[in-house]
Amino acid sequence: MLVKNPYLLPILLTWAIAMRSIFIGRFQPFHLGHLHTIKQIIDKGESLIIAIGSSQHSHTPNNPFTGGERVMMIKRVLMDENIPLERVDIVPISDININPLWIAHLKTYVPYFDKAYSHNTLVQRLFRDAGIKLDETALLERTSYSANHIRDLIRWGNDEWKTLVPPAVVEIMEEYELDQRIRDVGNNTTKR
Repeated sequence: MLVKNPYLLPILLTWAIAMRSIFIGRFQPFHLGHLHTIKQIIDKGESLIIAIGSSQHSHTPNNPFTGGERVMMIKRVLMDENIPLERVDIVPISDININPLWIAHLKTYVPYFDKAYSHNTLVQRLFRDAGIKLDETALLERTSYSANHIRDLIRWGNDEWKTLVPPAVVEIMEEYELDQRIRDVGNNTTKR
């Protein structure tokens, strides 16, 4: 169909674009629970922004990976799972540590979105307070599919962690010795 009216083109393009949602997480590491959530959102026909929170932190017990390493893990998993990359944006977001301003800060880094997904109660509250619609996905068994649990298994030398993350994450972590980084930073604390 040829659109002769130039004012109609933006309206038609808007209709052709699927709803865009945002999914917030630290992904330290990206695990099968995260993948489960992403697949549910994509299966709803939505485009997705994956916002990597606390992207400026790395090499600490709770945040061992850099923002770039997390982007690499997520992108490789999405490709392995045949999730269409043209429907997904991956955006690292740094913290500002001022919760009432965080949503405005987030919006300066990501494309427009219609609604949000998060399993973090504080993040959910911030979206609600900003008037942004929240949606839900079913969780996998949360105590096993938890980044804290996975990092603990790695620190303890328990290879069970490899069953809780996608194969691409295992490959990347072993190739770049990121599992060793988790053991090296152990329970060190950093000064603020």
